[in-house]
Amino acid sequence: MWLKAWHLIFMVTWFAGIFYLPRLFVYHAMTEDEAGNARFKMMERKLYYFTTPWMLLTLLFGFWMLYDYAWAAYSKMGWLHVKLLLIGLLVAYHLYCGRLVKQFARDQNSHSHVWYRWFNEVPVAILIAVVLLAVLKPF
Repeated sequence: MWLKAWHLIFMVTWFAGIFYLPRLFVYHAMTEDEAGNARFKMMERKLYYFTTPWMLLTLLFGFWMLYDYAWAAYSKMGWLHVKLLLIGLLVAYHLYCGRLVKQFARDQNSHSHVWYRWFNEVPVAILIAVVLLAVLKPF
């Protein structure tokens, strides 16, 4: 249970960052003054680099559980494969956020604040799906 507890702690911390970073993108895309632009660049960079270790620890403890007992118990169940696919998509989302941080840092943002509002909903949908799959184990 210690593995699961640490996995959940790191997952909650990762999600706090992955929920907030795209919200910063929304406000950054709306900013028109240089001081605000510089402030958002700093906040985005710091948050991304603060959040990334939590993602790595979430994955480490998740794969440790998978190796330790979950794969043997659930490898034939489809929900686990879907959950792992969704986690892969979430990691890709996180890495894409890093790319967006770099684009903002170079003043090369090409998306509107409305696009970022929709983009911000992706981790919410993934979180709901992953939690339902892990708890209900529907198939």
